[in-house]
Amino acid sequence: MSITSPHPDTTVARSAVASRLRGLRMEAGLTGRRLSARCGWHPAKTSRIEHAQAVPSEADIRAWCRACGADDEAADLVATSRTAGTMYLERRRVQRTGLRWTQESVVALYRRTRLFRVYCSTVVPGLLQTRGYATALLSSIARFQGIPDDIADAVSARLARSRVVRDEEHRFSLTVEESVLYSRVGDPEVMADQLDHLLTAMAFRSVTLGVIPSDAPRPMRILETFTIYDDERVFVELLTAGVTVSSPREIADYARAFEELSRLAVFGAGARQLVARAITAHGG
Repeated sequence: MSITSPHPDTTVARSAVASRLRGLRMEAGLTGRRLSARCGWHPAKTSRIEHAQAVPSEADIRAWCRACGADDEAADLVATSRTAGTMYLERRRVQRTGLRWTQESVVALYRRTRLFRVYCSTVVPGLLQTRGYATALLSSIARFQGIPDDIADAVSARLARSRVVRDEEHRFSLTVEESVLYSRVGDPEVMADQLDHLLTAMAFRSVTLGVIPSDAPRPMRILETFTIYDDERVFVELLTAGVTVSSPREIADYARAFEELSRLAVFGAGARQLVARAITAHGG
């Protein structure tokens, strides 16, 4: 199947799969013809796959790995190939009709996820946002992106999906940078109300909230905001796009990064003290 891509990052992702498959063949000491024979297809198919001119099926990937004696590579490659067309979602494209759809589109994912691991470096986690904070934040996004104003509906949808934090069938481990507490979204009253809500949320049995002090020694850099949904996928937030990661190897990397970042955080009384200090700074 020939590749058609609405975004160059899709092509990059598919090219990465092609490159890894070619590397496996070379590491196994196989020529293209020998691999083709082992897989039971024409050598031209091998060439098209290696040059990212054709998208291999999941069966093709598994056969390729088996032929190279690299069955342990198959799961990662299948996951990467499976999401190559959807892993990079340009915000202007998915938000062209407004923001409500993007809030509602993940409801099913929220319901089935049992463990949320969230790291936020720029804003308060969406799961814990108040109406005032969410309204101010989504309004700024709509203005910057130049998309239709459906803020009231989008905020209501965000708050509705966030009700899962009170459901004890789910667990929420959230880590935020201390700077998030001081980055003003909305007016001082909105910020004070939002931070007060964080103090309330810390009492939820399903929620563990940590704050990384701004003066904490850092063995790793501040990362972009990301959410890990069980061990199923990671969603990474960028300025112009959202990136979905589903490769088991990459999910493991994000899980390790989350653990390292969480070790920098303070929890319990220490976290409450940092939030209370920020409330005072906002005039609360």
